[in-house]
Amino acid sequence: MTDTPTSTLTVNQFIARYGDEARYELADGELIDMDSTGPHETVSGKLAVHIGMAVMQAKHPWFIPRTCLIQPFTDIATARRPDIIVLDETVLANEPLWQRQPVITLGRSIKLAVEVVSSNWETDYARKVEEYALLGIPEYWIVDYRGLGGNAFIGKPKQPTFTVCQLAGDEYCQQQYRRGEAISSGLLPNLQLRLDDVLPL
Repeated sequence: MTDTPTSTLTVNQFIARYGDEARYELADGELIDMDSTGPHETVSGKLAVHIGMAVMQAKHPWFIPRTCLIQPFTDIATARRPDIIVLDETVLANEPLWQRQPVITLGRSIKLAVEVVSSNWETDYARKVEEYALLGIPEYWIVDYRGLGGNAFIGKPKQPTFTVCQLAGDEYCQQQYRRGEAISSGLLPNLQLRLDDVLPL
């Protein structure tokens, strides 16, 4: 991820200019270039398949949009674009922007957010944990397939780590998984997944 020099943007300006461009997020009015790679997209794509299959098997009225922005706070110029987001179709009628733009403002519309870690690991492990918990997203996954996170987040020695954050009150309880370990999701108990299943070949 690289920071792109620009003047400060409002969320509306960001959506108008960059809403359809998947490579950008907005953080405190600053345009952030997500700078994705092929392996990053490989992990995201494989994960989306596993999540989609689990959702279909459980017959939940949920779906994974092709592109979607989260506006976590009305008073802060921030718009997040998770690598994968699972929405509850039954509550989207309450979303004030959804009929015109793929923008989510209400936490109850979101069942799961997934971030595949790249060079901006600090944001995924710290700030987004707080933002997504405050928004009330029930589950948040951090998929650190290269083991980039700081020692305080993934321990020593650094290694690929899959973190499942489950909301308890207004904070996340976190459980970490390494290669070879079966991942447990309270949201999708039927999910059959290991970190190895989504790593690039």
